[in-house]
Amino acid sequence: MTTTSTGTTTSTGPTPGEEPRTVFLLAHTGRPAAIRSAELVVQGLLAHGLGVRVLAKEADDLPLPPEVERVEKDAPDGGPMDGCELLVVLGGDGTLLRGAEFSRASGVPMLGVNLGRIGFLAEAERDDLEKVVDRVVGRAYEVEERMTLDIVVRDDGRVVHTDWALNEASVEKAARERLLEVVIEVDGRPVSGFGGDGVVCATPTGSTAYAFSAGGPIVWPDVEALLMVPISAHALFAKPLVTAPDSVLAVEIRHHAQPGVLWCDGRRTAALPPGARVEVRRGTVPVRLARLHHAPFTDRLVAKFALPVAGWRGAAH
Repeated sequence: MTTTSTGTTTSTGPTPGEEPRTVFLLAHTGRPAAIRSAELVVQGLLAHGLGVRVLAKEADDLPLPPEVERVEKDAPDGGPMDGCELLVVLGGDGTLLRGAEFSRASGVPMLGVNLGRIGFLAEAERDDLEKVVDRVVGRAYEVEERMTLDIVVRDDGRVVHTDWALNEASVEKAARERLLEVVIEVDGRPVSGFGGDGVVCATPTGSTAYAFSAGGPIVWPDVEALLMVPISAHALFAKPLVTAPDSVLAVEIRHHAQPGVLWCDGRRTAALPPGARVEVRRGTVPVRLARLHHAPFTDRLVAKFALPVAGWRGAAH
């Protein structure tokens, strides 16, 4: 495996006498398309002599041959991916974010195949399964690191919860019928206070997810920055903010306010009592994504959102 000038790593073909290779497969077993896709990927990998490992609790829902390894440990930090060279994830955005938990905990690169609606984290679509297998077998992919967030929740100065996120950490109201009263802060200085539905703190990767829906800007993934986007704020100044990557963002719930809730990537939650403080900073552990294509992010953006570009003639040459 070699490192490119852009900081990514490129894998080369297998060498004679090397150790057996194993790929971890994670699929949304509730989707018929994922089950069929998993069957095709497993058959292709096994035919080329690669081992395949899956979670035991998912194995019964997948048509797997007996040589597929099943592991009982299903927690991301429980070591289920020890010895694997790649994580292949089949599913929509939720499944890909679940895969990111396993990838971050193990350091194993994640290759996503989108079976959902948008799938910005995915590198391939369901029609590309044969190509995916060929690239995995030949180690013909690059690996790039995506920024994450480290989140700390304090109550009366005490740390009561820690978490992380790839896309975003959102502080939201716990009661639908009430506003959440907050004060936002950047680098230890207050910026504004307002009532609303909450605040999204996001990475560039997450700028196309919840932060985008809340009105935030799209940030190219190779830009190092943090985003803070108010959600339906009742305020004259409640605009999205883009800060330095080493900034520390904070959202404080006012002491007299209603309680809130912290959501990390829409998957993990923590209750936030009145007076709680959520601090968000650049994560110390990135998520590694396997890339098959060199297409610019601009092209991916146009394709994923089906943006109208008819009539574009390009720059004059």
